[in-house]
Amino acid sequence: MYTTKKTWVAAVLRLAIVLGTGSGFTLLSQNAWADEGGHVIRVVRIYTGPDNQSHFEDIEVPLKDAGKTGFLSELVKATGVVFRITTGEYNYDFHTAPRRQYVVNLEGEVEIEVGDGTKRILRTGDILLAEDTTGQGHISRAVAGKPRKSLFITLD
Repeated sequence: MYTTKKTWVAAVLRLAIVLGTGSGFTLLSQNAWADEGGHVIRVVRIYTGPDNQSHFEDIEVPLKDAGKTGFLSELVKATGVVFRITTGEYNYDFHTAPRRQYVVNLEGEVEIEVGDGTKRILRTGDILLAEDTTGQGHISRAVAGKPRKSLFITLD
């Protein structure tokens, strides 16, 4: 992907600037398209159910044709951006999300486990919407002993 730390940081900062200017965003990975026309982006949502446990839900963010700029979603208001690197030993037992936030996997993989034991692996380019701010929470852990780089986009 990016060969130098400086190049990687510059690319992520450009994304943060786009988010901060209120122009909306489109995040794309090989896993993000839900149809061949590219009119939605798939997001994995984690939320707290009535059983006080976290659950997965697949959601689709609709995109509208914006002409030469491509397909864009509606603006999602964000409050901040957090950059993160975790080691290959990362294993965070049950915890809730500290706030509503999008988590964009920039590089590497993470395994997420919810209350009923269901597990999913999120890969480079995948997007998670973490909304399980109460209840039992979820587990997140490194995959294959490899580090991960991610971007947290905090929401209201």
